Amino acid sequence: MFMVMYVLDNPDKLDAVLEAWDTVGVGGVTIIESSGIFRQQTKRRRIPIRFGFERLIEQAERGNYTLFTLVEDEETVERCTAAVESVVGDLSEPNTGILAAWPLAIVRGLPKQHTR
Repeated sequence: MFMVMYVLDNPDKLDAVLEAWDTVGVGGVTIIESSGIFRQQTKRRRIPIRFGFERLIEQAERGNYTLFTLVEDEETVERCTAAVESVVGDLSEPNTGILAAWPLAIVRGLPKQHTR
């Protein structure tokens, strides 16, 4: 069993990533709104701005989504990675997010997977 963690840099692509993971057999995902140190350090004070620029600033200050899922094997981890890259592009490129996976020694409380 493996834990897969993906930090999605573009929140607008959340539904597409979830759909791509569903397609490769990921059964459940925990989603956490998150923000990294870069965004925290670059927050600006609120200054009244006119002409609708407030919305642009709010979009620039949005955080990320961090997704967690458990998968059965390394092959499924690779499928998850490929699914993410089909949505956001090559993960070695900037602003595409960060994906990590690691093996788990103990997993309890996980319901049995139903075959599709």
